Amino acid sequence: MRTIIFLIVLAFIASSCRPATKKQSGTTHNLASQQETVVKKPEPVIIANNEIMTMQQVEEYAERGYVKAVNNGVSDERREELFEKFGDRIGPKEFILDISLYTDGEIDTQYDNEPALNVNDSIRDFTVKRMDGTNLKLSNLKGNVVLINFWATWCAPCIREFYEFPSMIKPFRNSNFVLLPISRGETEEEVKNKMSQLRKDGIDFNVGIDPRQTIASMYGAKDAIPKNILIDKNGIVRYISTGFTEENINNMSSMITKLLEE
Repeated sequence: MRTIIFLIVLAFIASSCRPATKKQSGTTHNLASQQETVVKKPEPVIIANNEIMTMQQVEEYAERGYVKAVNNGVSDERREELFEKFGDRIGPKEFILDISLYTDGEIDTQYDNEPALNVNDSIRDFTVKRMDGTNLKLSNLKGNVVLINFWATWCAPCIREFYEFPSMIKPFRNSNFVLLPISRGETEEEVKNKMSQLRKDGIDFNVGIDPRQTIASMYGAKDAIPKNILIDKNGIVRYISTGFTEENINNMSSMITKLLEE
């Protein structure tokens, strides 16, 4: 998504290019007059799905994978269409950045045809909103061993596994290890309520929230859960488990120790 954001910014720069300088043949007085001329440049306008947005809003959509296409400048017809809706807020057609966004339905299905994720595959990057309101991008955790855990509040094996995690991860507390639980297919309110209950028993994780199962689809976790994906410091998948068993817990613990030593 960083590439998309860069292209959007680059498009703005391109839309502000200066006209070619004319050959100077006048007097020194004329040159000075030209230098004193103040050019009034129109303010660029960002349109995304027929609404005016800020660059920050577009970046947030891009981080979540919603940006479909970017048009640097629009046709006369499109400019008139936008002017009818927004009036004087719309400037010249060359200063309009017209962005198309995926719908929620398109986002839900764009990973459905992805091949299964396997051990030794590179990560599929994503940004997830966490319970405390912050956004976390997976690729920003490079250099750490990361355990992604897909779970749900209604899933009994998931909750039983949660009770095992504190003792499992305790030896790695001061190391480059990150536990990233992600709730699959549930609202933020449901997740917060469940985590509030679990906190009374010492289960206190800043879990990610994936209400539309976009991330779960990317990682093949739309069906059986809990599902754990263990990623090494270089962003390579090194271990995958489905279901809660004591064997899975032990295998994950051993693998985390091994990856931290690499």
